[in-house]
Amino acid sequence: MILKALIFDVDGTIAETERDGHRVAFNLAFESARLPWQWDIETYGKLLEIGGGKERLKHYITHYKADLPQKQPLDSFIRHLHRVKSRYYAKLLASDAIPLRIGIKRLITSAHQEGVRLAIASTASEENVRVLLDTSLGQEMASWFEVICAGDMVKNKKPAPDIYLLALEKLNLSPSECLSIEDTNQGLRASYEAGLNTVITVNDYSKNQDFYRANLVLNHLGEPDLFFKVIKGNSYNKFYFDIELSEKILAMSN
Repeated sequence: MILKALIFDVDGTIAETERDGHRVAFNLAFESARLPWQWDIETYGKLLEIGGGKERLKHYITHYKADLPQKQPLDSFIRHLHRVKSRYYAKLLASDAIPLRIGIKRLITSAHQEGVRLAIASTASEENVRVLLDTSLGQEMASWFEVICAGDMVKNKKPAPDIYLLALEKLNLSPSECLSIEDTNQGLRASYEAGLNTVITVNDYSKNQDFYRANLVLNHLGEPDLFFKVIKGNSYNKFYFDIELSEKILAMSN
């Protein structure tokens, strides 16, 4: 089977956005709203089990008994706070504070050159996805992603498969023609349930998660002069992830 599309998760997969991006932006939003909240690295790691920023806020308020500063409907308060957080996040991206993960730019460039289509399947808001792509990749490279499925485009967020099913629908491709790239078990569950083969690149938050359904688990995608480490699976004598390895994974899986 010939690879026709790569479908990328965003946060933690394309860039190290979670710990030093979204978490920091949330804390800045809390401070600006004069909220006595502070999400440290460990707390945020636990909250990442909840898909979506607004959903994360609601879970925190509900389960951590966080006091609200004003009497207004919870959902409208969360929407406002999340908008403030998104503005801080955009500023962090614009300052180049959040680097791309190893091998991402090379793989995206190779895919474009070889005619492999590019798509996004993320629980982040569409606004945050587009800001990340534009600032981290540049507008020209960002435009290579012909399908962006994000945020509230589906009813159920990851680990539900909805966002991947929507991406496949928009691409008009079958799961056997695509490969997803994720960084968490939550994302893997979503892609697996959508019928996709999946490559995982772990990060500090996800490195101890269970990825038994993944085709290949790596520490990062690697570069010709910086080889990846294989955590699980067969890299077929490759030392950095490329289109050839993607097609090999599909051929051996379908």
